Amino acid sequence: MADSKPSADDSNPSAAQQRRLQMADIARLAGVSTSTVSRALAGSKLVSEETRVRIMELARSLKYTINIGAQNLRMKQNRTIGVVIPYDHNTRQHLSDPFFLGMLGSLADALTELGFDMLVSRVDADELDAAAAPFDTGRVIGIVLIGQWRHHDQLNQLAARHVPIVVWGAQLPQQLYCTVGGDNVTGGELAVDHLLAEGRRRIAFFGDINLPEVGLRYAGYCRALQRAGVGIDPELLVPVSFLPSGGQQAVEELLRRGVAFDAIFAGSDLLAMMSINAMREHGLYVPGQVAVVGYDDIELSSYFHPPLTTIRQPIREAGRALVTSLLELIEGREAPSQQLPTTLVVRSSSRTV
Repeated sequence: MADSKPSADDSNPSAAQQRRLQMADIARLAGVSTSTVSRALAGSKLVSEETRVRIMELARSLKYTINIGAQNLRMKQNRTIGVVIPYDHNTRQHLSDPFFLGMLGSLADALTELGFDMLVSRVDADELDAAAAPFDTGRVIGIVLIGQWRHHDQLNQLAARHVPIVVWGAQLPQQLYCTVGGDNVTGGELAVDHLLAEGRRRIAFFGDINLPEVGLRYAGYCRALQRAGVGIDPELLVPVSFLPSGGQQAVEELLRRGVAFDAIFAGSDLLAMMSINAMREHGLYVPGQVAVVGYDDIELSSYFHPPLTTIRQPIREAGRALVTSLLELIEGREAPSQQLPTTLVVRSSSRTV
């Protein structure tokens, strides 16, 4: 008779014992047997929907790792990838944001080419660990998360418990999870080098530098100014959100401060466009008085008036890269982080006439 091979968890007595204890805790709190808990976690139809939902919620509260997603993949029962877009509860940035729409389109194309479905959901940016819920419940076999926001530590915790997740964002120190993102520092340098070459010296920066990607764009901004021997004036840094109202707020704040400026580098194209509209209301002309550079190269940027100079992020390539890395993780292989190139696209909003 052939010996049965122990699983990875079973070969570790302490891990196996911990899982049994957690299952017993769930059973006790739910008022059911451990066998019912086991069936519910496995998705058995012998357990009522009400009981299954209650058990799943208890399992999540106890941080019980339910690897249903990986099991489904092995059994070829699930070909759905979760795409999670966090929202800041203070700003409620909408899914209609052009960058989000571009990224969703890129991911949808990449997944469709490989025969996968996409499930889109949102989580509070302060609770990024909730992004794992669709995987824990077996609805998806892996997660693509758009943005790190301010909770690098929560993403590290997800990686530590082997949730297959790939994040669009910046590479940060002591990072355990896989990221795919644009070269934000170089992007910042390209924008400011261009404005300096156009003769601009009082360059304002609009954006929330506490967000990892925006912080790196500002680092590139500072590096380019220092290399050119131009001082960094903190009065030219205006922290605003990516909401459409952010451009108006930033311009009004800059005018309120009374500081001279002849250029703006905005952390997104939408922010740049709304800034141009706000300056028109105040009698400031682009690019004659103020040159403007955005970031992302969304579809609308080339049709705006004036057409917007911007830093192009490789959104189409990003979808493929995110999906490829995620499938590597799902199959149990390593997926190193990737940094995609950014390029300068010069249009009328920054050209000196």
